[in-house]
Amino acid sequence: MTTLIVIPTYNEAANLERLAPQILVHPDYSLLVIDDNSPDGTGALADELSRHADGRVRVIHRPGKQGLGTAYVAGFREAIRSDSDFVVQMDADFSHDPADVPRLIAACEDADVAIGSRYVPGGGAENWPLARWLISRGGSLYTQLLLGLPVRDPTSGFKCFRREALARIDLGKIRSTGFGFQVEVNWYCHLQGLRLVEVPIRFVDRRIGQSKMSRQIFFEALWLVWKLRFAVDRRANNTGITAS
Repeated sequence: MTTLIVIPTYNEAANLERLAPQILVHPDYSLLVIDDNSPDGTGALADELSRHADGRVRVIHRPGKQGLGTAYVAGFREAIRSDSDFVVQMDADFSHDPADVPRLIAACEDADVAIGSRYVPGGGAENWPLARWLISRGGSLYTQLLLGLPVRDPTSGFKCFRREALARIDLGKIRSTGFGFQVEVNWYCHLQGLRLVEVPIRFVDRRIGQSKMSRQIFFEALWLVWKLRFAVDRRANNTGITAS
């Protein structure tokens, strides 16, 4: 069983140099880097890794910073065309522990999508001030309430998909460029009837580099939930079905 790990990068050279060997130590794992022309040379580093990895590292170079969501869509399209059994998405900054990847894959043997969750028993976040935890937890509850998603951590960016399950998502419908992408993917998985499970993880705030979160991205995610909800209500009204 083979796994392709998809990692978007922008100015993550210091992290990628440490992360790639921890992924490639597993002979059944390969790595796909989507780099947005990082000024710190992340793309060039990824190319160097590719030259010495016997085909187990691939790189998509994009001309500039286009957002997390579009990077993942590009990576997922490539992943669907691959022959991998599983597709994992994760951050490059060690917020997601590469040692947790095998647990996500194992969970996907009985599910379509496994989500690394901070908000199930055994999960949590480290190095977070109280205000950030409250915003994150409140945003998750807000999303669950409005969309009825059966996921406690709908904004988690650490996921494993069965490749054939990922192929069932219409990636062309995804519009989020920022962290709202995570909610959209969960939503379209849910609409497709895919089985989602959550695996507890300890999320560790980045130690190297700058966070990509911004006020614009935060409000984009808040508004996205309402747009998805409005779409549900319109569909229910058109079919005469009562929305959940």
